[in-house]
Amino acid sequence: MRSLFIGRFQPIHIGHIHTIKQILAKEEDIIIVVGSSQYSHTPDNPFTGGERVMLIRQALIDEKLPLERITVIPLSDINIHPLWVSHMRSFVPYFDKAYSHNPLVKRLLEDGGIKTDSTKLLERSTYSASHIRDLIRWGNDEWESLVPKGVAELIKKHKLDERIREVGEISTKK
Repeated sequence: MRSLFIGRFQPIHIGHIHTIKQILAKEEDIIIVVGSSQYSHTPDNPFTGGERVMLIRQALIDEKLPLERITVIPLSDINIHPLWVSHMRSFVPYFDKAYSHNPLVKRLLEDGGIKTDSTKLLERSTYSASHIRDLIRWGNDEWESLVPKGVAELIKKHKLDERIREVGEISTKK
């Protein structure tokens, strides 16, 4: 069985890893869909799609997860909710069901005829990408304990933490 796990991963953190491990424990292979991949350099989406793929791969390696059972695919938004599921299907391999903790994504998947499943969240208020981005903005090094070690190292190596602080106060028009 192959399942989707959909998220923005801005950045991937220990909570995401907790979900991935639960899916793998169900003997399901995983397609990690990196949503909103076209967005970057904003407060909510500081990383590019490519950077997120790089960080996810490093997290999977750090956690010694079976790379042969995991595919990572960036997916841009089309901003037309009724068409999003067919758009997504055209970019990913065949799958049997999907996981998302986002209520809108779950509704769109179910409306599109896709079976959804759930996992137990790991301390959502702590292991939240928005919380991690806030900690980085505030200069609080606690964020490093909330992501796999290699992810923190890559964020610092490529100065992505500086980007988060620089774009942190920008407001964007939609």
